Amino acid sequence: MRLLLAIFLPFMVFFTIGRPLAGIICLILQITLIGWIPAAIWAVYSLSQYKTDKKIEAALRK
Repeated sequence: MRLLLAIFLPFMVFFTIGRPLAGIICLILQITLIGWIPAAIWAVYSLSQYKTDKKIEAALRK
């Protein structure tokens, strides 16, 4: 679900993963039509890093 959100509304992904400042910067980038593609790529990349960080945290807890 977050992946679809990252493609269509990239700035919202940053708010769901707890990075509101990055969300605001992404929204400013997303406002321009040319900036939409880099914003979506940035959101997908950040989402994958977030998932990786969560997996590492879970592994270290064990």
